[in-house]
Amino acid sequence: MGNEIIPFDFLMGKLFEAKNHFERALDCKHTDFDDLYPYMIEHPQFFWYKRYVAWSELLTIVKLCNELSATWEEHFSVPQVEYIQKKVMSSKVLDCWYETNDSKEHVS
Repeated sequence: MGNEIIPFDFLMGKLFEAKNHFERALDCKHTDFDDLYPYMIEHPQFFWYKRYVAWSELLTIVKLCNELSATWEEHFSVPQVEYIQKKVMSSKVLDCWYETNDSKEHVS
């Protein structure tokens, strides 16, 4: 590999995909993960693991943004930026990702 430059639009597209994936997992909506592991739906730990995978994906893309000096924070609320910077998916992240259930539209 040489010194290829990752286009900013490509990186932001991946950031939006990762954010959408995490929010769909939070809302217990269908994601690609469901297609990869359809048998997991029968297990209670499935939704926790699905959210963990989506969170890890989001953190990975944010890490790439940081390493490439691409601004990502403007696409998240202030509390969401703080959650991401702390890197730990706690119950607070799961419960408070959307500031309130009435103020933000959940992903469709």
